[in-house]
Amino acid sequence: MKRGFNVSGVSADKAYSSRANLRLFAEMGGTPYVAFRDNATEGRKGKGGTTWKQMFHFFSLHRDEFLAHYHKRSNVESTFWMIKAKFGEKIRSKTDTAQINEALCKVLCHNICCLISAIYELGIEPVFWTGGDE
Repeated sequence: MKRGFNVSGVSADKAYSSRANLRLFAEMGGTPYVAFRDNATEGRKGKGGTTWKQMFHFFSLHRDEFLAHYHKRSNVESTFWMIKAKFGEKIRSKTDTAQINEALCKVLCHNICCLISAIYELGIEPVFWTGGDE
């Protein structure tokens, strides 16, 4: 279910490469950039489904564009790994709302850590707002 999100594209690894998943992504309004399994071919008659065939042809004919979309997931995977390494894998809260807030807090803390790291690495002199009319 979309729940108010506009889905323009979905990037996923080979584990999600199935006709049902590609169809679901397309029904949600997104273009499924899902890696194809090594044995994937367009040759099997009647197999694959319309969305699967369209994406397989797009992958075959426009591989660089397909991979540019697909590899966006690498950034997400790296970010998740960094958050888990620094703040732990587990969410300890009991209620759904508290779990969401705890996960968002970890993301916020990760972003602050990245900002501080960039300040030092790039030699940026931060200017903080004092609250006055200066």
